Amino acid sequence: MQAYKKTFEDLKSEIGKVIVGQDEVIEQVLVGLLTNSNVLMEGYPGLAKTLTVRTIARCLDLKFSRIQNTPDLMPSDVIGTYVIEENNGKREFRFHPGPIFANVVLADEINRATPKTQSAMLEAMQEKQVTVGNSTFKLDEPFFVLATQNPIEQEGVYPLPEAQADRFLLKIRVSYPTYQEEMEIVNRYGAELKDRRVKVVLDKSQLVALQELTRQVPIASDLKERVVKLISKTRGSELLAYGASPRATIGLILAAKARALIDGRNHVSSEDIQKMAFPVLRHRIILNFEAERKGMTADDAITQLLEKVK
Repeated sequence: MQAYKKTFEDLKSEIGKVIVGQDEVIEQVLVGLLTNSNVLMEGYPGLAKTLTVRTIARCLDLKFSRIQNTPDLMPSDVIGTYVIEENNGKREFRFHPGPIFANVVLADEINRATPKTQSAMLEAMQEKQVTVGNSTFKLDEPFFVLATQNPIEQEGVYPLPEAQADRFLLKIRVSYPTYQEEMEIVNRYGAELKDRRVKVVLDKSQLVALQELTRQVPIASDLKERVVKLISKTRGSELLAYGASPRATIGLILAAKARALIDGRNHVSSEDIQKMAFPVLRHRIILNFEAERKGMTADDAITQLLEKVK
């Protein structure tokens, strides 16, 4: 397991050549990749969300594409469309794939796209395929959607429905850098313009092998029970109007396994569950009126629930 820890340390070191700080964000994105899941990132503009995803794709030698979501974006702009082409004097329809045909798809500001376009990504996220007309096209594995959304400027946006938000394993909060980190950003990017190249640390086949290994990381029965109790508590909590589904139970266990593998351990610890409960649950629970009136956040509710199932 120490060999895997060294691999992930090398990966984080390469990412660190471009990205300053954001260690927790990078770790949680890697958890999403190891569990073969989709990730939602929320943060204010200018916090290097796009750059982080692009850099991780480069370090893993994955095909990267970016979709800038706007209200006039159509589903065909995302998944592709049939175009009439002339070939040897004959006209025929030929499919032109859209930007969804990549390994890592960055859906920038997903809450600016209309519900019709948002739902066009659902089949790709869940089934790893897209259907256009009568034809179904398999997407190249591994395939991940990493979506970003902006918590400010809520006029004219289309918040993700709960059912669609549930398709993302994690909701990652991207926070402002510390004073020291911001000084390093200024020193690194405020002086000269240069393309900071990163080396490939893992390739596609190695990543797929690590995804399979992630599922094999052992977890003790008492920790499994703790996860099930935690998710069950969300359904009967006096703070919540809506709790999490069994998809959250499976997601939390897988995320904890991935975090253990990144840390070079051959078993899941209680801390893994404690840490991953927040990104796994914060977009799957809805606070009731009483909790909102007290000014509570989803993370506050998760903290209280974790206290009850120690």
